[in-house]
Amino acid sequence: MNRKCHLTAVAIACFVAVGAQAQTLRVANQGDAMSLDPHSFNESLQLDVLGNVYEGLVGRDKNLNLVPGLATSWKQTSPTVWRFELRKGVQFHDGTPFTADDVLFTIARTKGEGSDMKTYTNDVKEVRKVNDFTVDIETLRPFPILPELLYRVNIMSQKWCETNQAVKPVDRRKGIENAASFRANGTGAYRVRERQPNVRTTFVRNGNYWGKIDGNVQEVIFTPIGNDATRVAALLSGEIDVMEPVPLQDIDRVNASPSARTLTGPELRTIFLGMDQKRDELLFSSVKGKNPFKDKRVRQAFYQSIDIEGIKRTVMRGASTPTGLLIGPGINGFQPDMNKRLAYDPEAAKKLLAEAGYPNGFEVTMNCPNDRYVNDSRICQAVAANLSRVGVKINLAAETKGTYFPKVLRRDTSFYLLGWVASTLDAHDPLNALMACVDDKGAGQFNLGAYCNPKLDELTRKIQSETDKAKRNAMIREAYQIHQDDVGHLPLHQQALAWGVSKKVDVVQRPDNNLSYKWVTVKKPAG
Repeated sequence: MNRKCHLTAVAIACFVAVGAQAQTLRVANQGDAMSLDPHSFNESLQLDVLGNVYEGLVGRDKNLNLVPGLATSWKQTSPTVWRFELRKGVQFHDGTPFTADDVLFTIARTKGEGSDMKTYTNDVKEVRKVNDFTVDIETLRPFPILPELLYRVNIMSQKWCETNQAVKPVDRRKGIENAASFRANGTGAYRVRERQPNVRTTFVRNGNYWGKIDGNVQEVIFTPIGNDATRVAALLSGEIDVMEPVPLQDIDRVNASPSARTLTGPELRTIFLGMDQKRDELLFSSVKGKNPFKDKRVRQAFYQSIDIEGIKRTVMRGASTPTGLLIGPGINGFQPDMNKRLAYDPEAAKKLLAEAGYPNGFEVTMNCPNDRYVNDSRICQAVAANLSRVGVKINLAAETKGTYFPKVLRRDTSFYLLGWVASTLDAHDPLNALMACVDDKGAGQFNLGAYCNPKLDELTRKIQSETDKAKRNAMIREAYQIHQDDVGHLPLHQQALAWGVSKKVDVVQRPDNNLSYKWVTVKKPAG
């Protein structure tokens, strides 16, 4: 029986529940996965959605522990070689058997042109096929946390990619699309039945899935709903079952409703600001002939202009943890006593700007998404207001992530906001992806302002190889201290999770903000 549609056609398509209604899960988010290509965009929402369709050699369980995925076991056979034993009897959604050839193809694809996943495989030297179900992965240097990095490297079918002219990933920076943008062929618990970008994506359970599915969901309808009020109304009226994020001002309202609740908890994501530190002349700025962000005094002035406690109080309504690092609790190598921010001090900021030659400040454009992180555009508005008090005029360019990310990933920006979850749950991840000097292999791939300190790079390589925990933590401490002293980025806070969930649905909420459909149970109505 069709369900009456209460939402406007512009906001959301009418949901139709057919057959076993209790086994249909309706999910909404403020944004959409930008592509179905798992190597095209290293953004956690996209990777989390596609993680229900594609799988890596390793996975993570409900407690974020590393577990076997398409590999049943792995071991180091030498300091630079890892051997992975592959799972037998696995089929892609089109029925093609999974073999070692697909692993070799996938890792080569992630390292190649158009890939947004190079940061995970930039230290892979070679992948060798031992037999159909065994591969050796050789790294450029000892890499004891390689399995953790491979968690986000989703395996694609070589045969399917070749047949569908999708051998290379789509390049989001150039707006290029191919068959993998709109169709998917993974080994995961769910397959894509229908894809309408920015409207609706429907998933159905994979009847040939090799693994265990703890939940009872047969069908998932994922709908992006950008408007906060519309998204909350959809949850409270029963049109959707799970939504994220719940606007901070609506948490109490959702909890007071008879049909829904808010699941909250700490998130591993750190929100921060980055600055172009490479160009000799700063783009999108009133400053001509030079780049003020190359001067540490200017970067520090921006930092000390930001009233992070004010942002926590008025913008985040207390649901954030101010930070002085690009990692937080829950990340291996995090050391709480290092987590110290520079003091909020507008007068000191004015003095620093004057010393740097900008006594009256300057004008610069700030790029910001308005549908990716919790209150992202409001954070940027607050930062702009803070900076105006020290004479810096911010021209705020807030836009949907569909246009925002391709722009900043091209480094077509002077000043930007970004969020980052270390998918390896290790301090090495942001060192390699966010802070390393940019190269063409994948190091510093998301270091969009091109901050560079060779000493930090040297430490990052040592951290990658070190197995002694005490020595490794000491090097992590030194590397993060260098970044802090350089004011390489402007850390803001770790945001909190806030999912709106129907009371008829049981879900597993992990601190990496992952929603795994195979762990969801929709309770059947009484009677």
